[in-house]
Amino acid sequence: MSSLLDDVKYKLKRLNVLEKIIVANVVIFVLGLILRRYMVWLELPSDAGDFILKPWSIITYAFIHYDFIHILFNMLWLYFIGQMFLNLFSPKMGLSIYFLGAISGGLLYMLSYTLFPTVFGVSSSLVGASAAIRALLIFICAYLPYQEVRFFTFNIKLWYIGLAIVILDVIGLFGINAGGNLAHLGGALLGFVYAKQLTKGHDIGKGFGEFLSNIKWTRKRPLKTVHKNKAKMAGYQGSDFNEFNNQKKIDVILDKISKSGYDSLTAEEKEFLFRAGK
Repeated sequence: MSSLLDDVKYKLKRLNVLEKIIVANVVIFVLGLILRRYMVWLELPSDAGDFILKPWSIITYAFIHYDFIHILFNMLWLYFIGQMFLNLFSPKMGLSIYFLGAISGGLLYMLSYTLFPTVFGVSSSLVGASAAIRALLIFICAYLPYQEVRFFTFNIKLWYIGLAIVILDVIGLFGINAGGNLAHLGGALLGFVYAKQLTKGHDIGKGFGEFLSNIKWTRKRPLKTVHKNKAKMAGYQGSDFNEFNNQKKIDVILDKISKSGYDSLTAEEKEFLFRAGK
C-alpha cells in the first residue's frame, strides 16, 4: 500500500500545472457524486447579491462538473491545449490565463444576468471549466494567428479555429445554455486581450502570476545554508542574464512563427524552442 501511494505521489509530481488542474477537476467530480448537496456552495450564482455571500465561487465554479460528458470533453480540450501552450509559454503564464479566464467568464455571466434579466431569464448558477479553457485556446489563436495545425486531411490557420469557436458561442446565446456561452465569451475575450497585449510587450497577467507564486511558497521551508555567488553583476546573478537572453530569443522565434508560420523556422530554432518548452 505504501509503495502504491509513493508511486502515485511520484507521478503527480511529474505532472505539469495544467495536468494537475485536470486531476483536481476529476477528484472534485468524484466527490461531487457523493456530496452533491454541498456542491451548491461552489457554484457561481447569476445574482450579485447571492455572490456576495460566497465570493470564492468566482474561482471554484470552474472546478465543478456534474455531467460525465461535460467533464470528459472539457478535460480533453484542456489536455491538448495545455500541451501546445506549455511547449511555447511558461507554466506561470498558463495558470494566470486559466484563472483570469475563469474570472472574466464568471463576471460577464453575472453582469449580463444583472443588466438584462428579461433577456436571460430567471436566476441560475454556473459550473464548468469551459471559460478558463476558452481563454487558453483563444490566447494561442490570437498570439499565433497564422500558425497552421493539421485538421484531418488539410491544414488550417489558428485564427480560423478561434473565429469559428467564438461564432458558435455567440450563436449559443440564443440556445438553452445562454449562461454557459456568456462565460465562454468572457474567457475568450480575456485570452484575446492577453495575447494582443503580450505582442506589444505587456504581460497583463504578470501581477496575478506573482500572486499565485506567493501562494505556492507560503508553506514553511526548512532553513538551509547559503553562500554568496561571486558571479554577480549590478545586483544580478549570471543565471538572471541567461534567463533574460533565452526569453528574448524565444520572443523573437514566436514573433517569426506568428508572421511566417512554424515551417519558416530553421532546424536550430526548432530545436531551441523544443528545449525551452521542456
